[in-house]
Amino acid sequence: MKGYTKPVLLIFLVLLADQVLKTWIKTNMYITQEYKIIGDWFIIHFTENNGMAFGLEFGGEFGKLALSLFRIVAVGGIGYGLHYLIKHKYHRGLILNLALIFAGALGNIIDSVFYGVIYKYAGLFHGRVVDMFYFPILRGTFPKWFPIWGGEPFEFFRPVFNLADAAISVGVIAIFIFQKTYFKEEVKDEIGINNESVED
Repeated sequence: MKGYTKPVLLIFLVLLADQVLKTWIKTNMYITQEYKIIGDWFIIHFTENNGMAFGLEFGGEFGKLALSLFRIVAVGGIGYGLHYLIKHKYHRGLILNLALIFAGALGNIIDSVFYGVIYKYAGLFHGRVVDMFYFPILRGTFPKWFPIWGGEPFEFFRPVFNLADAAISVGVIAIFIFQKTYFKEEVKDEIGINNESVED
């Protein structure tokens, strides 16, 4: 179990926080209800979506089922990848960020697979993902001269998301930013092996 303690603990804590928050939102708020935490730019806004992260949709009942099954397969693949990285002693930062991605994906799977049955509004695999974090940091109107959207209102940041989405995003962004650090040692090892082969 060496090397598994921190990733497993991180996954457990993210899942626990995600599900506790979603359960509280689901059982104490109604759809579209919101609480302003910090002015008009940090709002707890209860919404649900049938699709992907940040409220993106994936068409119809068949699309919903396909998405739920795809998520399960994807999480299985991520879980195997996490096991592989730990077993082969990859960079700890890479392992923990992949654990974040795994926890976030698993958190949303729980919603889409079980929430319909738990809250009695749909069958297995047809649940809706609970979202609540809303950051409309900047609001305004496009100038009249602006192409296509001239005169129309705009808002940044528009998507409503949850803790699981945030965990996935943080994990992916961190891996992208620190990829040279995470994979540097592996490249050096491969070079060392090739050099030994040439010398033999």
